Amino acid sequence: MTSQTQDGPSGNAPPSFKRVMLKISGEALMGDQGYGLHPPTVERIAAEVKSVHDMGVEICMVIGGGNIFRGLQGSAQGMERTTADYMGMLATVMNALAMQSALEEIGVFTRVISAIPMDQVCEPYIRRRAVRHLEKKRVCIFAAGTGNPYFTTDTAATLRASEMACEAIFKGTKVDGVYDKDPAVHTDAKRYDKISYDEVLARHLKVMDASAIALARDNHLPIIVFSLDEPGGFRGILAGEGTYTTVGG
Repeated sequence: MTSQTQDGPSGNAPPSFKRVMLKISGEALMGDQGYGLHPPTVERIAAEVKSVHDMGVEICMVIGGGNIFRGLQGSAQGMERTTADYMGMLATVMNALAMQSALEEIGVFTRVISAIPMDQVCEPYIRRRAVRHLEKKRVCIFAAGTGNPYFTTDTAATLRASEMACEAIFKGTKVDGVYDKDPAVHTDAKRYDKISYDEVLARHLKVMDASAIALARDNHLPIIVFSLDEPGGFRGILAGEGTYTTVGG
């Protein structure tokens, strides 16, 4: 366990991965607001995605819906769980469309692909078609989770990353990696450079939910946890720089 930064080649070095999944929470899109979408924040994240896209990396995205509606919270307030989860899935479609708009505004061709068919606003999920979009250098934003209640967008991201043959999942958070305890509360929190899937599960570290971690482990899919608030952080890691934690092994 260490809190040192990984350093490596930059400049014109080829990216470390050719196809990746970027998983971000819905809350990441609301900026300093308490709810909804903050357009300048959406635009900033879109610019980060474009900087990686410009490196020639094929990008998939999954965005949560917690800035609009979270199924578990609705269920906790007395709503029937399945209905609440479907409402959460629809929230992810709204976020995906917002990100698509921001990306296309800066010249990045994008497809929103939903696990729940809604042909008037986005494409239905067809794996081979999605792969073809990636091959044509379009960013694919997978919305509506897996299309099933009781599964989180973490699990959806890991599932789609596996289906799309992504080489890694990039989990954008508010901190620059995985810590042994909450760094916002504990000043002595230590960051891991690398940690195994099993240790994440055993220590109940809040990287992704247990189903997502187990699915990534079974498919040998590394999870790279980094700060989405660090300008250029996403691109930097692909260029061999930056501070992050790799979950794998």
